[in-house]
Amino acid sequence: MTKILLAEDNAVNRELLRELLEARGFEVDEACDGQEALDMIAQTQPDILLLDIGMPVLDGFAVVQKIRGNPRYATLPVLAVTAYAMQGDREKILNAGFNGYLSKPINTRSLTEELERLLGKREDGSASPNKAHDIHPVSKARTVATGK
Repeated sequence: MTKILLAEDNAVNRELLRELLEARGFEVDEACDGQEALDMIAQTQPDILLLDIGMPVLDGFAVVQKIRGNPRYATLPVLAVTAYAMQGDREKILNAGFNGYLSKPINTRSLTEELERLLGKREDGSASPNKAHDIHPVSKARTVATGK
């Protein structure tokens, strides 16, 4: 089963995302802030990290910087799930080392597409021979951009 670590400081957003992910068959672990997410990576060994940007203790930018600086976790796919949806935010986030970007509120179709892309899944459900752990351009997400 694919393991997802969800790092989100808003309890309602965290619960909604967890329910969406579990309904799609993912195992979900949760972190409430950036430092907790970093601490949990070694324990849970997730296949992907869904990471909010605006969090206490360490924000998403600091978390992804620490992940990319650690050879053990540098290839972990990290998907930004954020209310940052102004012009230029997507590019700034991808340039910071995130593998993908989704704005809130989450469009379930876009979430599914990004997870499939980043986890290297094909439509037939089999794993892609080239697991997508590198930074790739992301198709423009079909989401409505609003805050938390």
